[in-house]
Amino acid sequence: MTESRLVRQIAHALRHERERAGLTQQALAARAGLSQAAIARIERGDRLPSLTTAERLLTALDRQLRIEVEPLDSHLDAALDEMSGADLVEQLADLGLDRLVAALGDLPYVLAGSTAAVLQGAPIPVDAVEIAVRWRDSPAFTAFLERTYAQRWNARWEEWGGVRHEPEEPGEHHWRTRHGELRARMVEELPEPIEVRFGERTYPVEPLVQVEVTDRRAADLLRRHRQRLTADAGGSAG
Repeated sequence: MTESRLVRQIAHALRHERERAGLTQQALAARAGLSQAAIARIERGDRLPSLTTAERLLTALDRQLRIEVEPLDSHLDAALDEMSGADLVEQLADLGLDRLVAALGDLPYVLAGSTAAVLQGAPIPVDAVEIAVRWRDSPAFTAFLERTYAQRWNARWEEWGGVRHEPEEPGEHHWRTRHGELRARMVEELPEPIEVRFGERTYPVEPLVQVEVTDRRAADLLRRHRQRLTADAGGSAG
């Protein structure tokens, strides 16, 4: 997926409107005179459609495109505001973090991305447990996925299942297990972790400085969070 925020927003909007209308990608393709593959690429965020193509798709959904301008980083502010006052215990419980960690057993892993950032006190949203796993541990990881009745996210059809579990197989490293959703970053070597204690458990966690290198979305949120803290401190000093 491209790193462009605009591409991600268009992808999300088109997918949301298609699903709201109860249409498959193939049905929308027939209405709009495009291929299903083209719509799949747009909804994955692999390509930015032209304005003409975007209007064509939305017209087929009885919708129209409206362009607005907003302050820079407003989307980050909205995500951070949503997490304001969130209960970290409840957030981690909803993710199924402890259940997933227990199920991983002896598999070497490090908590990564937004999950690592949250455990280090960053008030940012996280919708799945994120881990780093070594490629050479892929067989053991696959065995874990089979034990937990995992379904892999099928980006082509925008649904769970229909693709093989193994990380070596093409597809996103995103699974839904009996314990919760899991995203993996497959690496040659695990990042050097720090230990973070939360409640009665200690977690191996990717340091924030590494999160900012490996996870663009988390990095943007962390940057904006620091900017807001600085601005608040300046306002208080004034």
